[in-house]
Amino acid sequence: MLMKYYWLFIFFTALVCKSQAQNIDTLGTKSQTTNDSIKKAEFVNYLGNGYFPTKYFNFDLRYLIKFNQHEGFRTGLGGVTNETFSENFRLQGYTVYGFLDHRFKYSFGGGLNIAKKTNTWISLFYTEDLEETGSSTFLTDKRFFQFFEPRLLNIDLFHQNISKTLIIEHQLHTKILTEIQFSLNKIDPTYNYTFRPNSSQNFTNFDLSLLKVAAQWSPFSEFDQASNNTETIYGYPKFTLQYTKSFANIINGDFNFSKLDFRVIQQFDYKNEASTQIVLTSGIANGDVPITHLYHAYPNNVNKETILQRFSVAGINSFETMYFNEFFSDRFATLQIKHKLKPFNISPWFKPQLVLISRYAIGDMNNIDRHENISFNTLEKGFSESGFEINKLFFGFGLSFAYRYGAYHLPEFGDNFAFKFTFNISLEK
Repeated sequence: MLMKYYWLFIFFTALVCKSQAQNIDTLGTKSQTTNDSIKKAEFVNYLGNGYFPTKYFNFDLRYLIKFNQHEGFRTGLGGVTNETFSENFRLQGYTVYGFLDHRFKYSFGGGLNIAKKTNTWISLFYTEDLEETGSSTFLTDKRFFQFFEPRLLNIDLFHQNISKTLIIEHQLHTKILTEIQFSLNKIDPTYNYTFRPNSSQNFTNFDLSLLKVAAQWSPFSEFDQASNNTETIYGYPKFTLQYTKSFANIINGDFNFSKLDFRVIQQFDYKNEASTQIVLTSGIANGDVPITHLYHAYPNNVNKETILQRFSVAGINSFETMYFNEFFSDRFATLQIKHKLKPFNISPWFKPQLVLISRYAIGDMNNIDRHENISFNTLEKGFSESGFEINKLFFGFGLSFAYRYGAYHLPEFGDNFAFKFTFNISLEK
């Protein structure tokens, strides 16, 4: 029954995205005929950043509808006040409901612009929501919107996080975005897990006092801060660095640990619409780090018996043959290479594109015995997979094929394959 709604969700999302892309011109034309609307280019820019604008409030499209294995369908509303409401102050928040876990999640807060020239904001938030165990996101990534995130569909390992957060956002330079975040977090895994940092202590839930500092440097990108809605003309490479520090005995923090994460994205575009993208990501964690804040290396394969049972949607930069919760690391690195060939010009409306893909991950972990009631492997031997995608076959859908080989090749031949949908849609300006 759950899989029935899973595919219904994918089909519904495809129709919504396709409808948005096809109706931009119509919406833009209407916007020029009413006093309360905005110009076509501004409207598309808002959509590209994940917002549907109204006079005083911009609805955040990320919260409309999503799906994962723990919550099932997750739907709600969220958004942020815009410059018409105030140029110096903003309110934002969201409320969502999970139909499988039958729980509401929410966040609310506000921010004050203390320096317009550098777009410096100080914000406070209170949040009760789920987070994926082992995920390590960059603070600066939240400024770049992706309507459909395929990998979210298959995630099943979450922890609840009740957090109180102070955020400082600052444009250090026209090409450098920075953010500092201090948060108090109450972490409660939704699965059976015990963390034993030493022989005399064990934790099934815990408190963390976290400081995060992140910077993204895009030396060849151009940023337009107009209308409090950063528009980006991308140039490569892009570098992101983030430092995390957890403090024990500061406002009830339970553990001392630190993390350092780094990512570089390089893309080469060619005259024939072909391109090559290289993504290098790495991270290292030291100290008493629970599994909730370790690294999982972006898996995207569900643990089911046959290839067709594992048939789902491929992610953007995930390992399609790596099973969820199969590997965790306290230090890791991944290298992903995608080469998009020139689209096949079969007809004016049918131009599929072949993408060649190769991925590699390596990692390790100290003190594995600290993590009880959960089983996983490490990546010290190096994980390899390669494959291809054929994109834009039908309404943004395509097909993906990947094969797992090397040190972590599995005994059952079929378990090394991943065959999935791809989904690519964009809003053209």
